[in-house]
Amino acid sequence: MSLEVITKPSVKIDPGLLDKIKSQIQEQGQVVLHFLYYTPYYSYGSKIRIWPTSYLYDLHSSHRSEMVHCENITLYPDWQDCPPGSMNYFTLVFSGLPKNCTIFDFVEECDNEGGSFTLRNIKRNKTDVYFISIM
Repeated sequence: MSLEVITKPSVKIDPGLLDKIKSQIQEQGQVVLHFLYYTPYYSYGSKIRIWPTSYLYDLHSSHRSEMVHCENITLYPDWQDCPPGSMNYFTLVFSGLPKNCTIFDFVEECDNEGGSFTLRNIKRNKTDVYFISIM
């Protein structure tokens, strides 16, 4: 499984809704990760879930941002089915990073045999909203 941060995704979002979300993020100081998880046609499908022990780690301090909300993905111990050829979108919301943070890691800490979601060295942007593709 490969994880990749999409720097300029081709997503169409209603401008009014986008402005509302941006203002809420700035007010609350949260970090939002939008994921696209693709299940290949040739597979038998797969299952995904997220553990509540998923964090963002500032690489220049000991700060750890906790996940405060998730959308369109189940939490451990439940599983979510992903049929063959499906595109699955989910969102994770984390508490804010320190203002001086410039690079961070996303780590799902779990004891799952199938592995965990991990993405290293994410360069921080001005909006704290990120789009990540999992192929």
